[in-house]
Amino acid sequence: MKEFENDIKAAEALLDLFKNLKTEIRKVIVGQDDVVENVLISVLSKGHALLIGVPGLAKTLMITTIAKTLGLSFSRIQFTPDLMPSDIIGTEILDENRKFKYIKGPVFAHIILADEINRTPPKTQSALLEAMQEREVSIAGTTYPLPDPFFVLATQNPIEQEGTYPLPEAQLDRFMFSIWLDYPSFEEEVDIVKRTTLESMPEADTITTGKELTYFQNLVRRVPVNDHVMQYAVALTAKTRPGYAENKIAAEYIAWGAGPRSSQYLILGAKCYALLHGKYSPDIEDVNAIAVNVLQHRIVKNYKAEAEGLGARELVARIIDSKD
Repeated sequence: MKEFENDIKAAEALLDLFKNLKTEIRKVIVGQDDVVENVLISVLSKGHALLIGVPGLAKTLMITTIAKTLGLSFSRIQFTPDLMPSDIIGTEILDENRKFKYIKGPVFAHIILADEINRTPPKTQSALLEAMQEREVSIAGTTYPLPDPFFVLATQNPIEQEGTYPLPEAQLDRFMFSIWLDYPSFEEEVDIVKRTTLESMPEADTITTGKELTYFQNLVRRVPVNDHVMQYAVALTAKTRPGYAENKIAAEYIAWGAGPRSSQYLILGAKCYALLHGKYSPDIEDVNAIAVNVLQHRIVKNYKAEAEGLGARELVARIIDSKD
């Protein structure tokens, strides 16, 4: 890996890498620029991401493409109602010498695609979510570290909820971002159809390594943050808590607000967002830019919000814009 004179040079190199990554990913993925950027921010911030979108929006293709451009190993786990924890983390078997041997599961990869994570029972969900938090698994009293870097990118289908097991709020909190994928525009969909109905599909190239990615993750952590930006992030999280801060929207529509992990991710995400937009320190605008994706899955709406058809995304946007 190339050595950099200082963090300024490293930040410039990260910006160049980000631009090159987007170029490579665009060879395969049409549109969804904001989604790709947010996934890369979560990766560079050592966070996990939850992607929510209807079928056919290329969630799986996007994640496999990102894994290839980053030069990381990739594993896809299709979550189903009969999936067992051992299908994720692995299990011990008795070998020909009558000794127990540990067979690693698909969780031992740099990037894990947890496809339709809400399709499997809570016991199996917890096996993956524990690995996300601890970045290791324990089998029969032995601990096995997961590869570094390690990310979980989970997907959910928002329109088909029959036979699903929604993630509890405490488990949702382990995801740095909740990212909503929208339908492509008319022009983008025409381009998608053109590309995917040819004899061969375009492919992205690998343009970085796990070692370089780890260096840039540490660089994100070293980005300085002014006290007033730190205080703004904490105050923004507090504004989602009814009764804790004097915010009319939270008091009227929210039953439970976001916890301290939100403030941590607001700052980490703002640091990375600033670097990827040519700045060396985040400001309040950078916090606001990533705030909806950090907060929307961490608030619990009350009955009034449900009755009025208000979504968590809209409520968080209103709180950000509110003056109190």
